[in-house]
Amino acid sequence: MGINWILLIIGGLFETGFAISLGKAQQSTGKELWLWLISFTICVSLSMYLLYKAMGGENAIPVGTAYAVWGAIGAVGTVIAGILLFKEPVSFWRLFFLMTLIISIVGLQVVSSK
Repeated sequence: MGINWILLIIGGLFETGFAISLGKAQQSTGKELWLWLISFTICVSLSMYLLYKAMGGENAIPVGTAYAVWGAIGAVGTVIAGILLFKEPVSFWRLFFLMTLIISIVGLQVVSSK
């Protein structure tokens, strides 16, 4: 796995961070609200920058693959965080489709490496 893939994965994790920050901001007021909004701003900035870096350079990841993987990592992380932090429901079908998304991420990485 090259540096661009590592940057992309970290960027996807920051995408999860900005979604969590928005969720927590919705539950906050006053100073805590502003701290979550600052967290959102930092996470979204880092996430976008790392996506940008992953799509450039010597071992650039194609834009379609990079965006799909980045978004999927953020989506998977956000669903898991929603279950753990926001007590969102867990069902067979929710977990089933989450697993198909993870399999798709791995598949894109495998076919993009060749």
